Amino acid sequence: MSEPRVVLDEDDIRRTLVRIAHEVVEKNPDGRIALVGIHRRGAHLATRLHRLVSDLLETELPAGDIDIAFYRDDLATREAPVVHSSHLPFRLEDHTIVLVDDVLYTGRTVRAGIDALFDYGRPARVQLAVLADRGHRELPIRPDYVGKNLPTHRSERVNVRVAELDGIDEVTITSRIDADAGPDRTAWAGAGA
Repeated sequence: MSEPRVVLDEDDIRRTLVRIAHEVVEKNPDGRIALVGIHRRGAHLATRLHRLVSDLLETELPAGDIDIAFYRDDLATREAPVVHSSHLPFRLEDHTIVLVDDVLYTGRTVRAGIDALFDYGRPARVQLAVLADRGHRELPIRPDYVGKNLPTHRSERVNVRVAELDGIDEVTITSRIDADAGPDRTAWAGAGA
């Protein structure tokens, strides 16, 4: 495995979230928005974005977080999933929901997030904000707000660390190819879905 390459540091992440907050306000002039983060790291990023967007609009917006553990399409192949509580203490139908995640990869995590949202109600609209988009989509999902596009190889892994969980804010890329897998196969595909 290679040494991690830092692609976003603490200041980069702060600036990126400020930019995304401005884009959210610009794209939603009516202010009828709510921010919902996908557990785990997406929920922490959503909390930060919520503060920034609320400050820009000078009003306290609704916010929440959602767990997708039982909505994943690979649930049957995973060992005991870690399940978090979902908190959506507002009526989804009245808002454009900005769904927030850390890394967009195949699109499967976002699909699960949308499925989970619709079990709580029918939002007016759903928009997607991601800190990093690494490509390699398997579903037709495109983010409305992107912090950084990170063209990656499937053998690379994008790691997002947030201070709330990891004690540091950074996004890194590492690479690992399984020697037994051959030149066109990798040991694992990488973080974020």
